[in-house]
Amino acid sequence: MALQEQLDRFKKQQERCQSTLSGIAASKSVSKSTPKFTPAPAASIARPPAPAVKFSNDTERLQHINSIRKSPVGAQIKRVIDLLLETRQAFTPEQINEACYVDINSNKAVYDSLRNNPKVHYDGRRFSYKSKHDLKDKNQLLYLVRKFPEGIAVIDLKDAYPSVMEDLQALKASGQVWLLSNFDSQEDIAYPNDPRIQIKVDDDLKQLFREIELPRDMLDVEKDLQKNGMKPATNTAKRRANAQHVASSKPKPKKKKQEISKRTKLTNAHLPELFKN
Repeated sequence: MALQEQLDRFKKQQERCQSTLSGIAASKSVSKSTPKFTPAPAASIARPPAPAVKFSNDTERLQHINSIRKSPVGAQIKRVIDLLLETRQAFTPEQINEACYVDINSNKAVYDSLRNNPKVHYDGRRFSYKSKHDLKDKNQLLYLVRKFPEGIAVIDLKDAYPSVMEDLQALKASGQVWLLSNFDSQEDIAYPNDPRIQIKVDDDLKQLFREIELPRDMLDVEKDLQKNGMKPATNTAKRRANAQHVASSKPKPKKKKQEISKRTKLTNAHLPELFKN
């Protein structure tokens, strides 16, 4: 009997253990199907990044602007005139300040100098470049050159408009203009080659012209031109005087006295008594 009772208790214990295990398995399956929400720690929550503090990376530009505004008046004026020459546009003081950092409104000396500058035109509100000759194209350039049969300096035409030098070379290539150099100033002079003034010369007159013997010295040529009321294009006397002055002003190198030493090569070997000491 005692043994039977022990077997019955053991079976009951097994049944209880089996029911407990099945209950645990059932609870695990429920937990997998409905996951529980677990709050994340505060440190792991993603937050939007704070806006970075931006410091000025334009230090070099500000230093450059400051150096321009502290520069001499002449340097600031040149900067403005270069701007007007390159762009060929009219600028207000505010636009000049933005383009080349010259503050005209805050500098009375620069403002007054620009208004009175012969290369600057001021209409009361805007500044623009003012060339010596108001030309727009190649036709106006040719018309101007033809008004100066004695020649016009190319330097006076360079700033007329941006492509004036290209047009001048084109006129030279087409034979409408001559470009010659002045021997004294070494500057190019533009002369008109107007076909309306071309004349036909007889061969006899050409032969007489070729038979005329010209002086060999340029001084005599210049004197003959002056006698006939013409101004020579050269000044030989002045050029020769300048050349002589330059030549005379150069110091002549001094010759070093040659001293006899142990390394000196003696050529008078047949007179040894001269070199005993």
